Amino acid sequence: MTGDRPGLRHIGRAGLFASLLAGCAHYQPAPLADRPALVSDMRALPGIPAGPLSVADIVSLAIARDPDLVAARAKRGVAEAQLVQAGVLPNPSLTGAFLPLVSGAGTAPAWNFGLAQDLKALLTYKPRMRGARDAAGQVRADLLWQEWQVAGRARQLATDIIERERSRALLDEAATLLRHRYDTTQRALAAGNVTLMTAAPSALGYQQARANLQALDQQQLQDRHRLNALLGLAPEVIVPLSPTPDIAPLDIAAARASLPSLPDRRPDLLALRFGYAAQDEALRAAILAQFPDFILGGSASSDNSKVVNAGPTLQIGVPLFDRNQGNVAIARATREQLRAEYAARLDATTGEIGALLAEMEQLRAQLATVTRDLPAARAAAARASLAFGASALEERAYVDLVTNRFAKEQEVFTLQLALLDRQIAIEALLGIGLPGIDPRDLPDPGTKGAAR
Repeated sequence: MTGDRPGLRHIGRAGLFASLLAGCAHYQPAPLADRPALVSDMRALPGIPAGPLSVADIVSLAIARDPDLVAARAKRGVAEAQLVQAGVLPNPSLTGAFLPLVSGAGTAPAWNFGLAQDLKALLTYKPRMRGARDAAGQVRADLLWQEWQVAGRARQLATDIIERERSRALLDEAATLLRHRYDTTQRALAAGNVTLMTAAPSALGYQQARANLQALDQQQLQDRHRLNALLGLAPEVIVPLSPTPDIAPLDIAAARASLPSLPDRRPDLLALRFGYAAQDEALRAAILAQFPDFILGGSASSDNSKVVNAGPTLQIGVPLFDRNQGNVAIARATREQLRAEYAARLDATTGEIGALLAEMEQLRAQLATVTRDLPAARAAAARASLAFGASALEERAYVDLVTNRFAKEQEVFTLQLALLDRQIAIEALLGIGLPGIDPRDLPDPGTKGAAR
C-alpha cells in the first residue's frame, strides 16, 4: 500500500489542477457574419400562415425578426453579467516572503506570511447590488419599449399598405376614365374638330390622376421595403397581406382614462425610473465610500534566529485629501439630471397622447362631413356622365364634376388613413395589445415620487 501513495498524490494534484481549470473562463472565437442574413423566400420562415398575413401576424413577425431588435436583446446578457460582477467581493490579499540566510549570526532562513481583506467593499455591497439589479431592469424596460416601437411601426406600415391598395382601384378608375377622355380629345384636336381650350380640361385631369396613381405606387414600394427591413426580408420579397386591416376602433374615453396609470406601464418611463433608482444607489455607495479604507488581516513571520511572531494586522486610510467628495458630487448631479429627464419625458408623453386624441376627434368630425357630402358628388358625376353622353354638357363641366367625385373619394380615404395612423400611434404609446412589464420587476415605489 505504501508504494501506491506517490501515485495517489500525483492523481490528487492532477484532479486539483483540473478542477481549477474547469472554474476558469475559456476563450472561444465568435467570427462576424460574412454575408447578409436577409431571407429571400417567405416559405423559409417557420410558422408562417399559408394565406395572406394579418396586421397581427406582421407585428408578431416583426418583434421576432427585426434585426435591430435581435441585436438589442444581446444587451440583456451584458446587464445580467454586470449584475453577477456586482455581487463579487474582492479577493483577499496574500503576501509572503522567504529570505535565505546569506551572512551574519543567524541560524535559519527568515520568512513571513500575511493574509488581508479589504472590508470597505462590504459597506457598499448592498447598494451596488441594488443598483446593478435596477440597471438590469432598465435594460429590460428599454428592450420592451423598443419592441413596442417596432410593433407600432410594423402595424402602421402594414395598415398603410393595405389601405392604399384598397384605394388604388379608385385612382386607377379615375386615371382610366380620364385617359379615355384625354385620348378622345387629343384625336379631335389633331383633326381640328375641337379647340385647345376644349381639350385642356381632359389633359389636365388625366395628368393629375396619373400623378396621383404614380405617387401612390411610389409610396407603396417604399413602405413595402421598410416593412421587409423590419421583418428581415430581402427588398424584392412581396409580403402577402390581408385585404382589410384587423384593427378595432379606439375608445377615446378609455384611452384618456388610462393616462394617469401611464407611468406604471410605459416601458420608456419605467426605464427612466430604473435608471434613476440605479443612480440613487450609486449615490448611496459613493457616500458610504467616504469612509476610509479599512483592511484587516493577520500575519506571521520568523527571523534568522527562529523567533516566530504572529498576530492581526490593520490598515486604515487617512481621509486627509480624498474623501470621495468628487464622486459624491458627480453621483448627486447625475441623479438630479435623471430626475429632470424623467419629469420632462412624463410631461412630453402625456402631452403627445393628449394631442393625438384631440386630432382623432377632429379627424372624425371632418370625416363625417366629407362622408355626408360624398353621395351628392357621386350623383353629380353620374348625371354629368349621362348629360355629356347626350351632348348636353360641355367638356370642362363634365371633367370638373367627375374629377370632384374622385377628389371627394380620395379625401375620404385620406381622412380614414389619417385616423388609423393616429389610432395606431396612440395604441403604440399606450401599449394597447402589447406586452407589459412584470409588476414584480418595478423599481422601489419610493423612486417614483423622488423622480417627480
